[in-house]
Amino acid sequence: MKLWKDARGSQRPDVLTTGAGVPVGDKLNLMTAGPRGPLLVQDVVFTDEMAHFDRERIPERVVHAKGAGAFGYFEVTHDITRYCKAKVFEHVGKTTPIAIRFSTVAGESGSADTVRDPRGFAVKFYTDEGNWDLTGNNTPIFFIRDALLFPSFIHSQKRNPQTHLKDPDMVWDFWSLRPESLHQVSFLFSDRGIPDGHRHMNGYGSHTFKLVNAQGQSVYCKFHYKVLTVCLCVYKICSLGILVENQCTSLMSGIGHYTIPLLPFVWPHKDFPLIPVGRLVLNRNPVNYFAEVEQLAFDPSNMPPGIEPSPDKMLQGRLFSYPDTHRHRLGANYLQLPVNCPYRTHVANYQRDGPMCMFDNQGGAPNYFPNSFSAPDTQPRFIESKCKVSPDVARYNSADDDNVTQVCTFFTEVLNEAERERLCQNMAGHMKGAQLFIQKRAVQNLMAVHPDYGTRVQTLLDKYNTEGKKNTVHVYTRGGASAVAAASKM
Repeated sequence: MKLWKDARGSQRPDVLTTGAGVPVGDKLNLMTAGPRGPLLVQDVVFTDEMAHFDRERIPERVVHAKGAGAFGYFEVTHDITRYCKAKVFEHVGKTTPIAIRFSTVAGESGSADTVRDPRGFAVKFYTDEGNWDLTGNNTPIFFIRDALLFPSFIHSQKRNPQTHLKDPDMVWDFWSLRPESLHQVSFLFSDRGIPDGHRHMNGYGSHTFKLVNAQGQSVYCKFHYKVLTVCLCVYKICSLGILVENQCTSLMSGIGHYTIPLLPFVWPHKDFPLIPVGRLVLNRNPVNYFAEVEQLAFDPSNMPPGIEPSPDKMLQGRLFSYPDTHRHRLGANYLQLPVNCPYRTHVANYQRDGPMCMFDNQGGAPNYFPNSFSAPDTQPRFIESKCKVSPDVARYNSADDDNVTQVCTFFTEVLNEAERERLCQNMAGHMKGAQLFIQKRAVQNLMAVHPDYGTRVQTLLDKYNTEGKKNTVHVYTRGGASAVAAASKM
C-alpha cells in the first residue's frame, strides 16, 4: 500500500476522523435500520461526508479560471528608493516571499492550455507592510480603456447565451465596435497569442501606478517582468522548471507632453526606458492545488505605502471588482486563508464576524472606531500622497483616442514579414466565422492602422468566404422561396 508522508515524514496511516476530528470506525457502510432498512439521521459519518461533498466546489473564477501556481521569493537587485519608499524595495539584497499564478483568460477551468488567449501573470508579495498584489498579463496592453466595458467585453469572449457555444459574431462585433482593442487583438493573433509555456513569456503589471518616495515625490510607473533564464533543476514549477524573472519598471515623471491620456497605454520604450529593480525566483510547487492555487486571490487594491493607484480607468475599476468577486467566491474572510493571509505583518482592524472567521476574531478588542481604549489607531505617516483634481465631473469618452499609431508600429516595425503573414492568417481564420457586415467593419479598422494590414486580411477573408459559399447546401421551405441556412458539407 502506498502511504502519504505527513509533515513529519511518518509512514503510519493517520486515524480516519470526521471533520470535527472524531475517529471513524467504518467508512464503507451506511448506518441503517436493519440490513435493508432506511438510513438513520444519526449517521453523522455519512452527513459529515456528504454535506461537505455537496459544497466542495467553490464558484469558478469568471475570468482566469484555468491556472497554475508556484511560490518563491523576490530579491531586490537595484536601488530604487529614490523613487519609492515601499519596504519591499528598502535595500539591495532584501528578499520577500511571493506567490504567483499563471492562467488563461476566457476559458473555463477545464479548457485547454494551448488556446489563443492572453495569459494572466499575477504576483502576490507577502511584504512587511501587508500584501502587495500586482495583477497582470503576458501582454503590456489591454482590449479596453474604460472599466465600465469590462463585463461586456468578457461576455463577448464567453459563450453565446442561446447556443452555449463560442461565437465569432460576439467576439468580432465587440472588437470591431471598439477600435481601441486593435493593439491587443493584433498581439493576440500574432505568435505571442499562444506562448510557449509560462517559463518563456514575459509579464506586465497591466496598469500605470504611482510610486511615492520618502520625501513625498511621485512618479508614474509600469512594472514589467522579463524572462532572464530557465534552469531545469530538481524543483519543478508547474512541470516547467525553475523560472527566474527580472522585475523592471518604466518611470514617467512630471507632466509635460505625456499626461493622463497616455497612462493606460503602452509607453514608448525609447522615451521611458526600463529600469531594473530585482528578480523573481520560483522554487516551490503548490503542496495542494485547491488550497494554494484555487483559493489564491489577487487584489490590485492591496498596495503597501509607497505604491498608489494612478487615474488609469481600468485600474480604478479593478480596485473594486477584484476584492468584491473574492468575497463572493471565497467568502468575507478570504484574507484569513493561509495563502492569502498577510502573515508577515499583524492585522489589526475593526472588521469582525462573517462566515469562515478562522482566528480569534480579534478577541475582546473594540469593534468600533474611534474609541477610548488601547486599540488600533491611524498613523499620519501612512497617509496617501496628495494630487490636485479639478475637472468637471462627467462620463468622458475614451474611444476616440489614438487607436492606431502604436498598432502600426507593431505591425510595420516589430513584426517581420513572416510574423505579419501569420498574424493576418490567424486573424482571418478566426474572423471568417463572423457575419460579413462584422467582417467589413473589422477590416475597415485594420485599414486605418495600415492599408497592407487590412488588405491582407480582406484577401484571405474573400478566399474563405468564396470557399464557404461553394460548400453550402441550400434547403428551401415547402411552398416558399426563402432559403434556410444549412450545414456545410463535411
